[in-house]
Amino acid sequence: MAPPGLIHSSLGHSEAGESSRRPRSGDTMSGEETASPSAIQISRIMRPDDANIAGNVHGGTILKMIEEAGAIISTRHCNSQKGETCVAALARVERTDFLSPMCIGEVAHVSAEITYTSKHSVEVQVTVMSENILTGARRVTNKAALWYVPLSLKNVDKVLEVPPLVYTQKEQEEEGRKRYEAQKLERMETKWKNGDLAQPSSNPEPYTVSYSQSTLIHLVGPSDCTLHGFVHGGVTMKLMDEVAGIVAARHCKTNIVTASVDAINFHDKIRKGCVITISGRMTFTSNKSMEIEVLVDADPVALHSQERYRAASAFFTYVSLSKEGKTLPVPQLLVETEEEKRRFEEGKSRYLQMKAKRQAQMDTTP
Repeated sequence: MAPPGLIHSSLGHSEAGESSRRPRSGDTMSGEETASPSAIQISRIMRPDDANIAGNVHGGTILKMIEEAGAIISTRHCNSQKGETCVAALARVERTDFLSPMCIGEVAHVSAEITYTSKHSVEVQVTVMSENILTGARRVTNKAALWYVPLSLKNVDKVLEVPPLVYTQKEQEEEGRKRYEAQKLERMETKWKNGDLAQPSSNPEPYTVSYSQSTLIHLVGPSDCTLHGFVHGGVTMKLMDEVAGIVAARHCKTNIVTASVDAINFHDKIRKGCVITISGRMTFTSNKSMEIEVLVDADPVALHSQERYRAASAFFTYVSLSKEGKTLPVPQLLVETEEEKRRFEEGKSRYLQMKAKRQAQMDTTP
């Protein structure tokens, strides 16, 4: 997918901002935009290289489009008033559910709108809709919330202030502040330790953690980065989804698709020239789903003064599908060590909490 005509990156801050300037030509990739200055839409047809062998579009492809739309609208807003020029950097992606698979030949419409701003952060709500251009049928496939922070172009370690968003109702600001405080607290609670890596094992048994765990090593090049040398958040998410998919496929040996992504936290920026290691391991299985933990570590090989560090982390949930596209039972994960048992119980707790939340939403829906 062609990158948008602006620059954006990912980093680790506890804050993440809206758009109040009208679209300018050349700012977006191929697609369409709404007339509203605080909302945009980008569109692209899904090609074979966007999908797996079964024709289902990779979750990472959708995540990358979501991030690009969020970066466009938040960067515009952060530069809507006179002051130091800045770029919006992705700090966090809230839990994202993949409501329906998207297929080759369908058009993805990604709509983004700024819903809250704090002093140093922007919340962007994104909805993804697929369109069958032969029949005209449309359906919502994803909804996501992303947090961005504005970084000075003169000094990318400097976080600037965000122009305030004008709310039509006081309740919108109050609800946004609650979401902001909740995500800030969760980011602090889920800060990962550098030593918590997926370790390889020799001759593992099928259906164990060691059997399916996978690692991808990637040298960060210019095409992965913004104009000032930091990796696009969407690039990182796409690689994370790829590794999680490999883990799920190794465990099930069937067609698999992304069902949801728990909050993705970007703990620090990744610079051009770094070698990044994306590690994935199975943590929990229910009857029809798998939870995979994905960790991203960056090694600045050209900077001998800086050590390897944790750049991003998240939990991905996958489901197994038959050739007809129906969900299949998932082979149960065999846990062997005390650490694996602990992670399994933690994953089970997250699964049950989300299941109860979905049931509560269904009960309150008229």
